[in-house]
Amino acid sequence: MSQTAVTMSSPDVRPTRFHWVVFAVACSASWMLYLHRYTFALIKPILAREWGLNEEQLGWIDSAESSCYLLFQVPLGALVDGVGVRLVLTLLMVCWSAGMGVCAAATSVPLMAFGRALFGAGQSAVYAALNRVSRNWFPASVRSSMQGLVAVFSGRIGGLSSYVVVGSLMMGVLNWGWQPTLAALAASGLLLAIGFAALFRNSPWQHPRVNTAEARMIDGVLPGEAVPAAPPRMTRREVLRGASRRSLLNLFALNVQSILSTLADNIYSSWIPLFLATVHGFKLEKGGLYSALPLLGGAIGGVVGGWLNDGLIARTGNRRWSRTSVALAGKGMAAVLLLAAIVFTYDSPRAFCFMLFAVKFFSDWSLTTSWSTVTDIGGRTTATVFAFNNTVASIASVIAPLLFGYVAAHYDWKAVFTITWIVYGLCALSWLAIDCTIPVLREKPE
Repeated sequence: MSQTAVTMSSPDVRPTRFHWVVFAVACSASWMLYLHRYTFALIKPILAREWGLNEEQLGWIDSAESSCYLLFQVPLGALVDGVGVRLVLTLLMVCWSAGMGVCAAATSVPLMAFGRALFGAGQSAVYAALNRVSRNWFPASVRSSMQGLVAVFSGRIGGLSSYVVVGSLMMGVLNWGWQPTLAALAASGLLLAIGFAALFRNSPWQHPRVNTAEARMIDGVLPGEAVPAAPPRMTRREVLRGASRRSLLNLFALNVQSILSTLADNIYSSWIPLFLATVHGFKLEKGGLYSALPLLGGAIGGVVGGWLNDGLIARTGNRRWSRTSVALAGKGMAAVLLLAAIVFTYDSPRAFCFMLFAVKFFSDWSLTTSWSTVTDIGGRTTATVFAFNNTVASIASVIAPLLFGYVAAHYDWKAVFTITWIVYGLCALSWLAIDCTIPVLREKPE
């Protein structure tokens, strides 16, 4: 909380509802992030044809993006906690849109890799910032549901929109070239950055369109109660001293889970359109539609996961095992269904993609749990903790395109999906070691 002077509000004053505008802006940022991120998967078959690149070479270009995504997570996440979401997230949107523009103008592999690297730096701390938005702008009782809608549903719908609107419609039916398509997307990102900077403030207490009643409702302060002062900013040394061995081990377990989840997720963000094109001969119009099916499942699963988290916590009062049971069940079912898809439907691309819809539904209902766990354990340094967790997870974003590209080029795509099945099973088991009630930092006594 970063309020300064706050006037007392009467119990009968109705709260304003501007946090729903913030919710819409956050959803828009998440949607556009994935709309842009998944587009490179669509142009991979074109680059393979026009530039003569194989899966392994395309994986190296992917790794340029994921390497910068990894490198900038923690410093920019810490900057979010230090100077606030508004400035940092606006600059990130500008940076990733500039990277998209460079890719649109690229005429060589090195320039394309540079554009992807700039793109990765711009997208690196976006979800750390959005996690901070959910903590500052939404009551704790509905935070998991809001995170499911912002992070998972809106993001997956953005990826789906990339495959359907950008791939099937713009580049397929309308026959836009990939360069003008990327240029148009870059311009849309810059417009979003301008709109975000105009509408958003770091805290409801700072926004001129939010009254005290709404700010109190968000922070859970009852009428007549004193508004707690904002905690002082912590130094890096205080952060390190505030972490116990137990909390660090718990964070490590969450990191392992995030690495495994990110490794599995790379198959949907980077490879499905190429798999359908090379193995089954799907053209862009049809390939975009079928590639979107798993993302639709993930979007729905994210909403269901948020609802299950909040509902189980309210019903049982046990936050730790409510979160663990939702996440373990989701990743476990994803593993079971992916194995069934490989065994029974692999040679039928339509049936296989429908099975991937179900796999992603269960996988992504646990993604909301991961977000909520970071918020639970992160406290007032939630953006820094989120960025650190995402940085560690981004190791998988660097490894996955190299691994999957190599395996697809030298073995076959069934081996790629088999690796993903094993990763899902390990990810499910990792949730047994995660306790969302152990904060990273010990709170100082009053």
